[in-house]
Amino acid sequence: MTKSILIVEDDLTFATALRTWLTKKGFTVSLASSCAKAREEMTQQRYDIVLSDLRLPDEDGTSLFPWIKKNATGTPIIIMTNYADIQSAVNAMKHGASDYISKPVHPEELLKKIEEAIEPKEISNNTVKQNSTTSLSTNEFIEGCSDAAHRLYKYVALVAPTPMSVLINGASGTGKEFVAKRIHQLSKRSNKPFIAIDCGSIPKELAASEFFGHVKGSFTGAINDKTGAFVEAEGGTLFLDEIGNLSYEVQVQLLRALQERRVRPIGSIKEIEVDVRIICATNENLQEAIERGIFREDLFHRINEFTLNMPSLRERKEDILLFANYFLDLSNKELERNISGFDKEATELLLNYPWPGNLRQLKNVIKRATLLAQEKLITSADLGLVPIGSGIENSANLNIKADEKRRIIEALHVTSNNKSKAAEILGIDRKTLYNKLKLYDIE
Repeated sequence: MTKSILIVEDDLTFATALRTWLTKKGFTVSLASSCAKAREEMTQQRYDIVLSDLRLPDEDGTSLFPWIKKNATGTPIIIMTNYADIQSAVNAMKHGASDYISKPVHPEELLKKIEEAIEPKEISNNTVKQNSTTSLSTNEFIEGCSDAAHRLYKYVALVAPTPMSVLINGASGTGKEFVAKRIHQLSKRSNKPFIAIDCGSIPKELAASEFFGHVKGSFTGAINDKTGAFVEAEGGTLFLDEIGNLSYEVQVQLLRALQERRVRPIGSIKEIEVDVRIICATNENLQEAIERGIFREDLFHRINEFTLNMPSLRERKEDILLFANYFLDLSNKELERNISGFDKEATELLLNYPWPGNLRQLKNVIKRATLLAQEKLITSADLGLVPIGSGIENSANLNIKADEKRRIIEALHVTSNNKSKAAEILGIDRKTLYNKLKLYDIE
């Protein structure tokens, strides 16, 4: 069935050209030059989607949201806006827009957004019911609307229903654990446990106990029985974060458990059958680790039936303001503030900053800015970021001692003195950071 589109745009030349192009793509297209005329059109006919300019002669395009919600239930709306108004478009998405696209509009990009906005309406009631029980809460995270995000979550949706083990590659702070949870919640195991283990924080001597459990008295300090992660995750998903940090000995034990689907708690003579799906994540190159002899190749192939590569935040620039506003909402709740958004300079700084610490860094920066902000809008000063082009933001410039010390102190402040996270933001490893703290006498 032919899909119908209503274009709400007061630039007649642009609207006509867009209608001509969409008509050639098989859509039935109508035009309205104001919000009032758009309401009139939608009273007379039901549309599958509305494309509306943000700035219209009588009202903002966002004024259509409550009317559509009341009178045209389920009709998605995509906001078209100039680049300078992207912050307003992001706010529009928070209040009901399905998506936004900046002008000048790239037709193929717009077509893709239209298809994605209409697609959910084509899903059967049974599928909608099923997804309602497995999808993540909107309060938990957002996926983003960039091409990189669409590709990533297309693969997530593809692999989630399968029993395949998944390896998630990506830099620190890119959201690997969220993706693992998303896979679990879209899988057939969604009503079973999701257990996450940070392999980087487990001491070598306790790793077997964490994975497989132990019985009381099996070693010094084992004052009670302990259930291991494999048994805890029975029927569900076991997420092993930073698996590259496991010692070679523990890798051997893990491989055996995955091959035999059995575990034996330390000190026990009984083996326990386990049924778990394994999802692993790493910020290291495991192929290089295999070549160096510090990661087992057979374990790598066991955990790597399907690979997902996490894009960095700078590779998904279109998502930066979406996440910034999302983190702002979280920070407002946590800090009991009521900051409404970002001013123009802050918006440009957010979009142009390289974000070496990815989403984790963005979240920390927004939280700090929310606390510091004195006005309703966060300013560039509140963000405390060094703009691109200053010659300070790149890690290559850390040899300038005064700047290096300032950046280290700033990173520690942003991360509430969490040295691991501060090292990620600075683009150095934790050992290097400790050496520099000693060098500059930073406590």
